[in-house]
Amino acid sequence: MKIKIGTRGSKLAWAQADYVAKKLEKEMPQAEIEISVIRTGGDIMQDISLLQIGGKGVFVKEIEDALLAGTIDVAVHSMKDVPTDIPEGLAFAAILEREDARDILASRDNKKMEKMHKRARIGTGSLRRSAQLLSVMPDLEIVALRGNLDTRLKKIETENLDGIIVAAAGMKRMGLADKISQYLPVETMLPAVGQGALGLEVREADEFLKKMLEKMNHIPTSTEVAAERSFLRHLGGGCRLPIAALGKATGSSLTLEGLVASPVGSAIIRDQVQGKAEEAEELGKKLAQIILNKGGRKLLALVCV
Repeated sequence: MKIKIGTRGSKLAWAQADYVAKKLEKEMPQAEIEISVIRTGGDIMQDISLLQIGGKGVFVKEIEDALLAGTIDVAVHSMKDVPTDIPEGLAFAAILEREDARDILASRDNKKMEKMHKRARIGTGSLRRSAQLLSVMPDLEIVALRGNLDTRLKKIETENLDGIIVAAAGMKRMGLADKISQYLPVETMLPAVGQGALGLEVREADEFLKKMLEKMNHIPTSTEVAAERSFLRHLGGGCRLPIAALGKATGSSLTLEGLVASPVGSAIIRDQVQGKAEEAEELGKKLAQIILNKGGRKLLALVCV
């Protein structure tokens, strides 16, 4: 039996797919596992901002198309890249145990964020990151940044940056933890929805593969990601506002924190809810309503057209 794993065309995506392939080999030693690299629109158009080319969904469309066409059997996604609505006929069979959900600073001379000088040049392609940074350090100069991790790290020198902000999970999965200058606390830098979690997407009708992959599902992470994605979905997915959320499942309880910000961080609306882990979807919806009522609706009205 051959199982084809589909992934994006980046070193990090390959490392993630290889990690999944090794786990699958343990579960299904009789299967022949093959990794298929699929270049997505987001991989090809690296000189254009995500906002211009349609947001993070551009990292998954071609992979999902291949899954629907039957040219691959499993898609490996970073859950932070997956839109809240997935195509009919597809389903997530497993969410793997989350890596570190935080963001990190990689900087020139290993300098910490609080030691940065005025007008320090910080690279990020994320509205979420830049808004939260500017809310506490409005003198920073945010430099738009895209590309794979190696490219972004090199730009500290080539673009004369003081540092870059990226996800801790990617740095760790690529063996680059030694280049981390500072882990940014979630109190000041709330992560993206699904950050640090990998999802395994399959055809909904493939009952055999779904059953096999369900063994790899990490229930606490799956619960957290479900709550975060529910929060994002109930805020409304069509607008380009900085949005962040982080769930924490502990036993039978779940805490969910989320925020919506103005693009330059001049306004941040943040709150949290607690409840039963089994009510993850409802907690996401509840938090979205709280954020909307506290001023999120007004922010959405100003930005969305």
